[in-house]
Amino acid sequence: MLTVGDKLPEFTIPVQQGTDALPAGETLSHDAFPGKWKVLFYWPKDFTFVCPTEIVGYSELKGDFEDRDAVLIGASTDTAHVHLAWRKSDPDLAAADFPWLADNGAVLAKQLGILDAEEHVAYRATFIVDPDNVIQAVQVNGLNVGRNPAETLRVLDALQTDELCPCNWNKGDDVLQIAA
Repeated sequence: MLTVGDKLPEFTIPVQQGTDALPAGETLSHDAFPGKWKVLFYWPKDFTFVCPTEIVGYSELKGDFEDRDAVLIGASTDTAHVHLAWRKSDPDLAAADFPWLADNGAVLAKQLGILDAEEHVAYRATFIVDPDNVIQAVQVNGLNVGRNPAETLRVLDALQTDELCPCNWNKGDDVLQIAA
């Protein structure tokens, strides 16, 4: 599995965003959003139970991520058409206004090392990627345990300080100082 310090792999993958039109071959690549932090988070499968709680949780914090020059990018191994159908079936998912990668061939999931060998879907993996496309944080959960988007935001805040941040540090707290 790729980890902290590794470069986000090069990719160009179908993407689905919004509910206004059928997917028409749109793609997103590794070099999208230059100069921005990226929060790339995978869920196992559309039309499941835990996944929408995470997607909605990230969506509710989208403005907070944007305030930190970070973009949300969701992903699963479903197709763009399945993403669209799922979004259209649920108003909360329809409101999740950020790109959803349709990594149907699991190309990026395999490169990241997050593909469950038995289920052939991605683990619940979150990658915080800096503006130079270097992975700065990784969290991976099994298929049945959801993540905490607020914790992802907290870690992003800590990373952006470029300082030593103690356990349970939150934005606005003091950072650690090395004694001289």
